[in-house]
Amino acid sequence: MTGAAKPARRGRPGHDRAAIIRAGVELFNQQGYDATSVSDLTGRLGLTKSALYHHVDSKEQILQVALEDALGGLERALTDALDHPTAAERLSAIIRGAVRVLTARQPQVTLLLRLRGNSEIETAALARRRRFDHTVTGLVREAQSEGVVRSDLDAAVATRLIFGMINSVVEWYRPDGPIDPELLGEEILAVTLGGLQPRD
Repeated sequence: MTGAAKPARRGRPGHDRAAIIRAGVELFNQQGYDATSVSDLTGRLGLTKSALYHHVDSKEQILQVALEDALGGLERALTDALDHPTAAERLSAIIRGAVRVLTARQPQVTLLLRLRGNSEIETAALARRRRFDHTVTGLVREAQSEGVVRSDLDAAVATRLIFGMINSVVEWYRPDGPIDPELLGEEILAVTLGGLQPRD
């Protein structure tokens, strides 16, 4: 007597929601979100579409989860920075915190930095990023009022320069490389704030 037939496996074993999101983010960064299809995702993972949809509702959900990971991390770092008593300490803390988030969530932050605002999800993420930048610009202005950042600099421009340096890390940082993320944060802090200090 033969036993009951076993149900067919859907796709390769070992793929969970987190793995699918990681693969989606990797593809979005490689070839662009708009240019990535669900077929690209299933091909990369070796899954059927039904197996993919067992874990995520759509490629839009993958984007949303990844952006929330990046923005949520940055916003929490900013909240923590705002707890410090002086503007200089708050500005230093958000620089360190942003570097920490970027190095820990490099693929997600890379995706955030490459958004074009072509969907509601992207537009909402860009609005949150602008609010983040606006708050950091306020910290720069406060640091100027405390005399720790040059007052002759435009605060918004200084903020863009600081985060231009931080964001450039996504292009060359390697998590398995020799650079310690905490040390990298201290080095970026030294270069940025050192260059922004008032002249004697």
